[in-house]
Amino acid sequence: MEPIQQIRSRTAVLPYTNIDTDQIIPARFLRTTTREGLGRELFADWRLNADGTLNPDFPLNRPEAAGCSVLVADRNFGCGSSREHAPWALEDYGFQAVIAPSFGDIFRSNCARNRLLAATLDSAACAELREELSARPGARVSIAVSEGRLTGPSGRVFEVGVGEFARACLVDGIDEYDLLARRRARIEEVLARREHLLRPTTRVARPEPSGEHG
Repeated sequence: MEPIQQIRSRTAVLPYTNIDTDQIIPARFLRTTTREGLGRELFADWRLNADGTLNPDFPLNRPEAAGCSVLVADRNFGCGSSREHAPWALEDYGFQAVIAPSFGDIFRSNCARNRLLAATLDSAACAELREELSARPGARVSIAVSEGRLTGPSGRVFEVGVGEFARACLVDGIDEYDLLARRRARIEEVLARREHLLRPTTRVARPEPSGEHG
């Protein structure tokens, strides 16, 4: 996999709280086991009208959101079910990163496994970033993944939380199996020590008294 050390992109803002995985990708689209084409169904109940036409009021359907690969949202993004289709749909749509004050734990883990950056940003700072981006629709940001820094369109630098596992996967271009392989020697050392500690010890039997006296 190609390493991802820097993400530079125009940015879309989705200023909603508690966006759950069923809103990201509704359950009726979960019959597939591959990610190809899931981007068409991303936020389907919000992005599309009942007749299948685009809802012009939804933020991702506005002209300035076209081609954006960074999404800035509000707290508790990706809460709800554990479906891996949610990061699949976001990635297939074209997103490389989601910035929010907090995420559903399982969703964030699934993002790391699928090379989608889910980075946290302090709630107040995230609100300021959304305000800045809303005033400049489609503005560009730059994210230095290894340093955990996001530079906004005005040049202001924000510290974002990336997480050790996600950082390793993205910056080094590896997955969780590669990460385990890197730590094989340490894992084997711990297992060997554990086996030694659990091994039964041999007890030396004490001689029985003979009953004879001096």
